[in-house]
Amino acid sequence: QAQLVESGGGLVQAGGSLRLSCVASERRFRRYAMGWFRQAPGKAREFVAGISWSDGSTVYADSVKGRFTISRDDRTSAVSLQMNDLKPEDTAVYYCNADSDYSHYVFGERPEDYWGQGTQVTVSS
Repeated sequence: QAQLVESGGGLVQAGGSLRLSCVASERRFRRYAMGWFRQAPGKAREFVAGISWSDGSTVYADSVKGRFTISRDDRTSAVSLQMNDLKPEDTAVYYCNADSDYSHYVFGERPEDYWGQGTQVTVSS
């Protein structure tokens, strides 16, 4: 079973920063696009950010542009999400995803079912 393990969530005040990390257990994910999604209570899971494996291209949800930065380290099969200027509406469980097709992130299509267990991010006002 493919494994993606997230870490770095927590409680932070509005305006603060957090950095999420996700490590993939399988080497093949080094050639996969990687992304972050989030799900707030009572809401559907939504796309946050994605990064391609081939040239490092990135794509972001409009709600996080300019505040969040996704990056990857293929030596360690890890992807990170630096979150700055956090807002209460960023409160959610954040999930790491792996997808062999980066265009799924770009065009808002259903991603492949490789998910981490999620990490809670809570932003207080």
